[in-house]
Amino acid sequence: MTSVLLGLLAGVAFGFVIQRVGATDPDKMARAHLMRESAIPKFMVLAVALSAAGLLGLQSAGVGRTVVLPTSLVATGLAAVIFGIGWGIAGYCPGTTWAAAGEGRLDAIFALLGGLCGTALFAHLHEVLVPLLYAPTNLGPVTLADWMGSRPLAVALLCGGFGLAVWAIDKAWDHGAPPVPTSAAP
Repeated sequence: MTSVLLGLLAGVAFGFVIQRVGATDPDKMARAHLMRESAIPKFMVLAVALSAAGLLGLQSAGVGRTVVLPTSLVATGLAAVIFGIGWGIAGYCPGTTWAAAGEGRLDAIFALLGGLCGTALFAHLHEVLVPLLYAPTNLGPVTLADWMGSRPLAVALLCGGFGLAVWAIDKAWDHGAPPVPTSAAP
């Protein structure tokens, strides 16, 4: 029961943070995709880096646990295309959809219902799709830590690379794009 409450608390905290950064606003998300506003991409990159460092700390303390699923090139590639199309149409990724629906945004509620229908369809077709899409290019569990031979080294490389990505996003996106007009002068 404690782990459920901890997960719920973490989810509420994450929802609060993504709402505050503006990721529940489809207009702000569109500006991020058009490389006109960098707050959301920088937040996402930092969230992954901090999560990796936090998970390493939890695992070092003997508390954290991960399950690495096998990597399939075709299934992952197809999922990425579907994910990108859904994000482009809805203006939300799955996490921001829940947070925006919690804000009461009607478009997010419809996006959430569409995502749940897609999940139900995948669950219904799972037995057919796995042999067709997943099995032929299954590479087994692949991690950066396996490639590097050290989990701390992999996390350091990941955090350093993502730190450079945040710097590059900040330099290229906000400063390289023409300003967006905020109001018209009379």
